[in-house]
Amino acid sequence: MASISASGPARGRPAGPSLRSALRRVAEAAVTPLELGDVFDVFHPLRGGRDGLQGRIVSVTAETAESATILIRPGRDWAGHVPGQYVRIGVDVDGVRLWRTYSLTHGPRRDRNLSITVKAIPDGVVSNHLVHRARAGQMVQLEQAEGEFVLPTPIPRKLLLVTAGSGITPVIGMLRNLFSRRVPVDTDIALVHVNQNESSAMFRDELRAHGTAGHLRLVERYDDRHGILDVDHLDELVPDLRERLTYACGPAGLLDALEKHHADRGLSLTTERFRPTLATLAGDGQSGGTVTFADGREVDADGATPILDVAEGAGVLMPSGCRMGICMGCVVPMTSGAVRDLRNGAITTAVPGETGPDGIPIQTCISAAAGACEIRETR
Repeated sequence: MASISASGPARGRPAGPSLRSALRRVAEAAVTPLELGDVFDVFHPLRGGRDGLQGRIVSVTAETAESATILIRPGRDWAGHVPGQYVRIGVDVDGVRLWRTYSLTHGPRRDRNLSITVKAIPDGVVSNHLVHRARAGQMVQLEQAEGEFVLPTPIPRKLLLVTAGSGITPVIGMLRNLFSRRVPVDTDIALVHVNQNESSAMFRDELRAHGTAGHLRLVERYDDRHGILDVDHLDELVPDLRERLTYACGPAGLLDALEKHHADRGLSLTTERFRPTLATLAGDGQSGGTVTFADGREVDADGATPILDVAEGAGVLMPSGCRMGICMGCVVPMTSGAVRDLRNGAITTAVPGETGPDGIPIQTCISAAAGACEIRETR
């Protein structure tokens, strides 16, 4: 054990730079071959200044049989968010770290905690893990909040929110922020909320309470009771539709229909998509091929499944992020072969001897195999 002589700094005064450096050298020597930061991370994983932002799960609360709200305490470097934004979360499942993107379901909180509400989807590795297996105390990886699906300032006088299924998640964050303010929000809000059935509707009771209190006008639509929503009849549900600024989040089919509906009528619309719009195109690349990863594994892939999904299905660790082709978090180099952009059908080809030694960067979340291809590096 190192000792400090009485000739050190006077009592009550902070240690000088030379003493702090000496103490750090002693501590680093004591923990070798680890780094001092590794030891700090064990005892204080949420400290500021560490490499990579982490969070600790505080609670998991069921919303429906297949959805749950995950409350997370972020590390000190969490920079906050604007309601409507999303966060990328890294979860270790069976020894593999997988990244997914989830909307934040609240405004800024006094306790600095953040929450996401996750719906377990069939064969969804991360969503099922979070809903059914995650427990308080578990650590997750975090990125800073992102996204442009936020309300303008000032808030418009009349607002229409259209949501379907888990598309309610960014909108509930907006509403919770608006309705928790000391000064009441002077905005006429109409919410058209669509679900397959009543039992699967997240935040159902909370939304109804807001409707009863007069905070908003709630229109609930259930496919098993009302049929599929026809957006051409939206003005029957919201007669003053033309006077409202519209925000919508939900499945691609609904958003595609809304975009056409509003464009035809010259109305403003802001949307949030959880998945990119994938093209259905005929021609080269439809048959897929074999994907060879950096560890030597070869996996057969069809021409319609993103390479990122193919890799994760085979247990290959891949970088990922928004899974929409926006954040560039899934980019890796391809050294040979061809891939097809699932959004527009464009083919990207890497030819050994012609392509540079570093390969051609591709986005694996929106690229499918268009023949045999080789991924040089994953991380």
